Amino acid sequence: MMLNLLCAVYKSTRKADTYLYVPGRDDFSRVPEPLMEMFGTPHFIMIMPIKKDRTLGQVDIQTLRDELTKNGFYLQLPPPQENLLKQHLAAQTPKE
Repeated sequence: MMLNLLCAVYKSTRKADTYLYVPGRDDFSRVPEPLMEMFGTPHFIMIMPIKKDRTLGQVDIQTLRDELTKNGFYLQLPPPQENLLKQHLAAQTPKE
């Protein structure tokens, strides 16, 4: 049986759509200093339970649990931007 964990979620003040998950509010003790410098001053978003049946937009719950247990934090980066021009040009190229 897996215990339900709680984690604190913080938004980066320097990087758009970048979030840091830590096991407790203001517990950055296991986050490497270079990462904290890149992240900027963490902006607290919420405390949330990590439940098996919960879904998050871009984060796999099991990955989040594993990373918090193993490393003491999880860094969520923004998804790669779509290259709409490249997609448009590929659609316009005749197929042989």
